[in-house]
Amino acid sequence: MNRRTLLRCAAMAVGLPSAAIALAQSGQVTIGVTLSTTGPAASLGIAEKNTIELLPKTLGGLAAHYIVLDDASDPTLAGKNARRFTESEKVDAIIGTSTVPGSLAVAEVAHESRTPQIALAPFTPKQMQWVFPLPQSVGVMSSALFEHMKQGGVKTLGFIGFADAYGESWLQDAQKTAGQYGVSLVAVERFARTDQSVTAQTLKIIQARPDAVLIAGSGTPAALPMRTLRERGYKGQFYQTHGVANNDFLRISGSSDEGAILPTGNVLVVEQLADTDPSKKPGLSYVQAYEAKHGAGSRSPFGAYAHDAYLVLDQAVAVAARKARPGSAEFRAALRDAIEGVKDLPVTHGIISMSATDHSGYSSASRVLVTIEKNTWKLLKQKRGGD
Repeated sequence: MNRRTLLRCAAMAVGLPSAAIALAQSGQVTIGVTLSTTGPAASLGIAEKNTIELLPKTLGGLAAHYIVLDDASDPTLAGKNARRFTESEKVDAIIGTSTVPGSLAVAEVAHESRTPQIALAPFTPKQMQWVFPLPQSVGVMSSALFEHMKQGGVKTLGFIGFADAYGESWLQDAQKTAGQYGVSLVAVERFARTDQSVTAQTLKIIQARPDAVLIAGSGTPAALPMRTLRERGYKGQFYQTHGVANNDFLRISGSSDEGAILPTGNVLVVEQLADTDPSKKPGLSYVQAYEAKHGAGSRSPFGAYAHDAYLVLDQAVAVAARKARPGSAEFRAALRDAIEGVKDLPVTHGIISMSATDHSGYSSASRVLVTIEKNTWKLLKQKRGGD
């Protein structure tokens, strides 16, 4: 048996693929990426995958290797992908996934394996130490909506949201926050991401006669309640969440989206931002690169979250590499600490400043309110910290 064969057998004996050993020995950083490129959340995951393909092949000055898997919008499969990353591929960090339920499943693995995770969906993890849910938190985004409701004289609100962790997080926030802005929650309904009809739920909302309706969904499925309510004659104001801020949603919602209002990251309307906005330069750079490959108007805030994850990792890897070698537990721990130490980093969505108590890092300076006019996004009101 020659030396190469002996090394291969030794690698198999400890459960570490020879390819993973080679990557670790080379100083190359390995990132596992699980995304919902098929299934109900595909409109989010495809933009994220497209973005990963555009990323530089270095992180913090080191060569970077991305292992990208589809989880089909299935939390169970997302968790399996994460276990493959940590147990077989020995990744240094995980990016993903596209939905809250899937990201929660990945977070369990990240916590157990002590591997940093940058999630691309907003949630508050129980395993805060190792998990960084990059998108703006529900609280950051909802306060912009409720401030608009207060200014517009909305007194009663109907709610319909996903019957999962994403919808529940928005419902809990609405129940806690509405009264602070003089708004009463008069109807609460839920629907599944895969539902083909929400007629029963929307009839109950119409019977409650709310001034406005908040739809807490993501991707194209969130268009269904809005279309159904309009078909049933509802004339009030629609509010959506940042989970729908992509052009596939506009395509599916059709004319029913006219006048809808939602909070989103700055990149969706980056050309409409003031030149002094620190996110305008990285935002324009990303949009120009993305649309050069995928066509004018193809930008997506969800793809931009993947790009911002890269910017965070790029800075953090440079710090962690001074303390440990990629492929080791020591490097993963140093990388986690370095991510938490990121401060005042301009990214496509705004400014990121992490801390021990804030693992999203986006403040109200990283959100804008947009409305939909003739199936296009229009900057409605820019919200800034302290507003």
